[in-house]
Amino acid sequence: METSENVKKKRFSMPSSFTVLFLIIVFMAILTWFIPAGSYEVDEAGNILAGSFHYVDQQPQGIWDIFMAPVKGMIGTEGTPGAIEVSLFILVVGGFLGVVNRTGALDTAIAQVVSANRGREKLLIPILMLIFALGGTTYGMAEETLAFYPLIIPVMVAVGFDVLVAVAIVLLGAGVGVLASTVNPFATGVASQALGISPGEGIVWRLIFFVVMYALATLYVYRYATKVEKDPSKSLVAEDYEKNKEKFKVENQTEKMDGRQKVVILLFALSFLIMVLGLVPWSSLNENWTFFESVNQGLMNLPVVGTVLGQQLVPLGEWYFMEITMLFFLMAVIIGLVYRLPEGEIVSSFLDGAKDLLSVAFVVAVARGIQVIMNEGMITATILNFGEQNLAELSPVLFSILTYIFYIPMSFLIPSTSGLAAATMGIMGPLGTFAGVAEHVVITAYQAASGIVNLITPTSGVVMGALAIAGINLTTWWRFTAKLIAIIFVVTCILLGMAAVFG
Repeated sequence: METSENVKKKRFSMPSSFTVLFLIIVFMAILTWFIPAGSYEVDEAGNILAGSFHYVDQQPQGIWDIFMAPVKGMIGTEGTPGAIEVSLFILVVGGFLGVVNRTGALDTAIAQVVSANRGREKLLIPILMLIFALGGTTYGMAEETLAFYPLIIPVMVAVGFDVLVAVAIVLLGAGVGVLASTVNPFATGVASQALGISPGEGIVWRLIFFVVMYALATLYVYRYATKVEKDPSKSLVAEDYEKNKEKFKVENQTEKMDGRQKVVILLFALSFLIMVLGLVPWSSLNENWTFFESVNQGLMNLPVVGTVLGQQLVPLGEWYFMEITMLFFLMAVIIGLVYRLPEGEIVSSFLDGAKDLLSVAFVVAVARGIQVIMNEGMITATILNFGEQNLAELSPVLFSILTYIFYIPMSFLIPSTSGLAAATMGIMGPLGTFAGVAEHVVITAYQAASGIVNLITPTSGVVMGALAIAGINLTTWWRFTAKLIAIIFVVTCILLGMAAVFG
């Protein structure tokens, strides 16, 4: 028989992202019965013309429309781009990561970095935080980090640091990488697709974000580690210092990367490099930057090579979701073959990796259903008009900062970064345009807000899992990160203001 305490815990459990998003669809459908319907004029490119709003006949949405919304969200409608492209991309990236993980190359590489720096453990702080930050900014590394705590915690404790230093290296390293997502498909990719722009737009500002946030987090952890090394009593977990030294005994890591794993790491890095090169609109940045177009044309003109490569080869700089999906599918096959995995293992590893991200692919479609119900109920334009009237006097700097602040509580409400982007970008992007703010700045504001929340939120399995492995209380983690969170907030506001003005 269940106790009252267990019943109480169940009663107050946090609903899943799917439930929250579907409830928002229902809420928006109810609003279509009361909010006046409206519409905007658009230009030939499909851009909304400011000041052209007018009211139209009411289009209330019913039960059929509510349950059809996620379906249309996946397939797409005339007014709302479907999530099918980005959902397929997420699944293929999951399959790619599944094959890479099957080789064990990433785990072994980090173990070898730790082993190679014994006696110079303080140097591991910037090195490892950079590795994890690169994982966060490129493919949203989060859950994957949980495997590294048992490896890094014993090393940090043994040399005179504490468990907070070890957890911070991994959690803050990957976390600030995700916060400053440069090409993260689950954040940048989904948000860009929702607005119909290339994920390469605004990458320069996101790179600036990445460098600044990585530097802030690394310096913060390094200074704390130095303080604890000099005086262990200054540790926030000083009362557990001796217990942790006994609990987390160092085990010698003798595993070495073999030649094939080294090639896998190179191919892994090359995959993301090619993706970045493919997504950045080079000729749009400078009309003289046509190198990739010239190379592509030269390859197409070669008698046999052009035919073998395919007559529809798209030059780097003009890629979108179809091309980068193909890239990761191709690289998954190449990595599997290079590592000499049997055909069956390549396929099963790919499918297992895709399965791990199936919920993410579906949550994007459900979130896109919110925009479907609003568009078909004709209230999107009315809400935009309200925003246009009230934001007309705001400066781009103030709008970008308010957008960032808006997304902080929204990130608690919708923990899924992909779901949050798909659910809100259809409104926030055009509002930014009205305020004179580039759409990529709105994306950066959303990513920064979601990222800062996911460093400390108790609803994150990554945060709570890491703290459980290290035996750290959540309140202790909050005390440790409080100053850093405040610094990140202020610096983010400054960077967003600069991006709004100069971006």
